[in-house]
Amino acid sequence: MQKDQLIKALDKNNQVRVILARTTALVNEAADRHKTSATAAAALGRVITAALIMAADLKGERDMLTIRIDGNGPAGPIIASADAHGTVRALISNPQADLPSEQPGKLAVGELVGKEGFVEVIKDLGLRQPFIGKVELVSGEIAEDLASYYLKSEQTPSLVALGVMVAPDLQVISAGGLLVQAMPGADDELLAQLEENITQMEKLSAALEKTPQLEVLMEQIMKGIEYRLVGQQDLYFKCNCSFERLRNILSSLSEEEMNKMLNEEGQIEVVCNFCNEVYHYRAEDILKHKKASDTEV
Repeated sequence: MQKDQLIKALDKNNQVRVILARTTALVNEAADRHKTSATAAAALGRVITAALIMAADLKGERDMLTIRIDGNGPAGPIIASADAHGTVRALISNPQADLPSEQPGKLAVGELVGKEGFVEVIKDLGLRQPFIGKVELVSGEIAEDLASYYLKSEQTPSLVALGVMVAPDLQVISAGGLLVQAMPGADDELLAQLEENITQMEKLSAALEKTPQLEVLMEQIMKGIEYRLVGQQDLYFKCNCSFERLRNILSSLSEEEMNKMLNEEGQIEVVCNFCNEVYHYRAEDILKHKKASDTEV
């Protein structure tokens, strides 16, 4: 399987930029970790892919971008956080939620997410306050909602395409995304050529299944346009939870609070919301760690 990757391109006159990403393996991992239904996998995968594409503009080592899609559908809030290094973690509140599709070959993502609600983008750039942009959902299909976000919140006309193809056995066959943004004063003929090229392509998920090489797909998108590749990045699903990090959080609890959390085996079980990793702790070990930390201070 081709590794997940993102590439960036600019036309020769720097009038339009294109970001193209393949996220098949990492979306498959996220769907498997969260045990999603087919439609939930598609919704989660679209938000994950969008977060990685939008985070491709981050510069700082610790910069983080988070997308929160909160509609009125059965999926509940969907959250994905990506960093400047091409790593992402994500959750969907109701991973087993599913709805029958009314259109053959198309999962009911919009209905699962809901058309009423908000898309929120949070950029933590290490400043005193993060940048937060929030706009109403347009359709719940994610791509249209993010195009609306770019226009209303960042005043940048954008074409956004997100696709996730899921097999009957719930394996993710292909996943990826495309972002096209015109610079101010971009030539109309150039934009018309781009639009025609993209219209002639198959749906993005189908195109990625047949042609997983991003450079080849970029050639199709930019057909008839002189361009150059200006960036490339490998992409991964990676959570920042750890045994030590969660132990430190538990150490802030009182002994009474910890005792309430003990299971039948006398352990405290903690499940990370973003990756579903399960951690087990004994109360006495946490108390020892807490005392040791207090002594060091």
